[in-house]
Amino acid sequence: MERIPEDLIEKVRSSSEIVDVISDYVPLKKQGRNYFGLCPFHGEKSPSFSVSPEKQIYHCFGCGAGGNVFSFLMNIEGYSFIEAVTQLGKKSDIELPQIHQQNFSEKSSDEKKAMTEIHELLAKLYHHCLLHTKQGRPALEYLEKRGFTRESIERFQIGFAPDSWETASQFLQKRGMDLHIAEKVGLIGKRQSDGKPYDRFRNRVMFPIWDRTGAVVAFGGRVLDGKDEPKYLNSPESKIFQKGKTLYGLNLARAEMRQKQHAVIFEGYVDTIAAYRAGVTNGVASLGTSLTDDHAAILKRNVQSVTICYDSDRAGVEAAFRASEILTKQGCTVKISQMPDGMDPDDYISQFGSDSFLKDIIGASLTVMAFKIQYYRRGKNLRDEGERMIYIEEIIQEIARLPKAVERDHYLRQIASEFNLSLDALKQQQTQTFKQLQRSKDNGPKKRDNNFRIQTLLQKSLLPRNLNAERIVLAHMLKSEEAAFLIQEKLESGFNVEEHNAIAAYLYAFYEEGNKPNVGLFMQRIDDDKLRKLASELAMLTISEELNEIELADYIRIISSYPLLREIQEKEKQQEDAIRRNEIKLAAQIAQDIMRMKRSLK
Repeated sequence: MERIPEDLIEKVRSSSEIVDVISDYVPLKKQGRNYFGLCPFHGEKSPSFSVSPEKQIYHCFGCGAGGNVFSFLMNIEGYSFIEAVTQLGKKSDIELPQIHQQNFSEKSSDEKKAMTEIHELLAKLYHHCLLHTKQGRPALEYLEKRGFTRESIERFQIGFAPDSWETASQFLQKRGMDLHIAEKVGLIGKRQSDGKPYDRFRNRVMFPIWDRTGAVVAFGGRVLDGKDEPKYLNSPESKIFQKGKTLYGLNLARAEMRQKQHAVIFEGYVDTIAAYRAGVTNGVASLGTSLTDDHAAILKRNVQSVTICYDSDRAGVEAAFRASEILTKQGCTVKISQMPDGMDPDDYISQFGSDSFLKDIIGASLTVMAFKIQYYRRGKNLRDEGERMIYIEEIIQEIARLPKAVERDHYLRQIASEFNLSLDALKQQQTQTFKQLQRSKDNGPKKRDNNFRIQTLLQKSLLPRNLNAERIVLAHMLKSEEAAFLIQEKLESGFNVEEHNAIAAYLYAFYEEGNKPNVGLFMQRIDDDKLRKLASELAMLTISEELNEIELADYIRIISSYPLLREIQEKEKQQEDAIRRNEIKLAAQIAQDIMRMKRSLK
């Protein structure tokens, strides 16, 4: 497998301003030399995620995540190193001929790439069949009757799988594709009678499903006639497609989502496309599955607020409730649209038009609390005293969870007015509930918020002298080639911490290759993720501009003497044990050893 030339990798890295790249995922604010924001790799309420434009690195003081622009994309998007370099190269208009040659000239044996290539080929075939063949004409007329425009058909690359048992399989065979792999991803089946291949998608409108990079990784197929088969047939999960981690249309909507800092999430691809035609250009969908924590994390990385627009049936309302909880927990501002009974977004737009959908559905979306007030009413007879009290208790529980006192007061007054109750009594009960929730939270698992950050920083500021000395010395070595080789010469026995020795070894090799101090480039040479995180932490340490001779001598003495200090401590324990056992002669001998060792420290 060909490698990307080092000079091209460095050209891509140095051309990619890390603050700009990370700002696409994390809102950053400048504080002093660095930029700070909420860490995208763990939940927190106060910013502990730091980005250094000077060093072109990032580091989280909460969870320890750190690295350069490549490792950030690899961690947040799940890219391989080559994918990260390729994506940043495209943004910087840097040609990567070796990568292109590798991708297009050789048939990769990598199964994932073969799976993606098969999907890409079939997406083009199905799209062609829809727009340019006699077989696809009924499907095209069906879509046009449903309001699909040519522009939306092109944008979403909608296609048609002909009513044939072998169109796709023969097409793939002619292009030398492995049908065994096509079978693995659910595109091809095999007859039990003779083992011959057949197409699983037949006589269906085909909707390609993309991954984060815009590659086709699955399909959804909608049947045209009323035969006894599922209305929708979707690709099964595979090595390249996991429903719980895929948001339909994200690659198309991401730019609009980030610009507006708002996303609208639907239940499926048809609603997403219908909403796009109505003017919702920042819409995505979960695919035949409830919203997951992974979905919510993807949305949070891209936007601040999310509107949930699900169907109005019982399943849709329940799914919206669960989704609102997951998104709120992730830190998103959430609203929920209300569809008329028995309608989904596609139906509504077809019947009432785009303007009404934007104004009366999306524009009139409820806050989470207003939605929950309606949600808890479902199925209850509020004229019945018992059911009314249950309802009020449920609402007070939800009000107590609201973070802002103004919000709590607003909804308590609403409940008091509706049911003619004492506002003071409601406030008293809400306060009791709030305290119970706080006690439950305090006794539960601790969150990694600002307290975690403060505790972590405090622990690191109170490190043992020898460990602190090693960290400061390494920070100077990262900053200065001269300091690195001077320390290598004076610190004959090396560092006492194994990880510190490993970073030093990487650093000596880095400088010996003729490289100048460059933390972002240096981190690229470190294969171990744990060491990379530690290097980013050391690079972020606040140290003096230069390491003078007196400071250096002091640090070297502390580091070099540590093994002897440990030995002295061990001897002192042995002396105490000997005294306890009343072995006076042995205790005296150990005492002499301790005095001799202490003299050698001076």
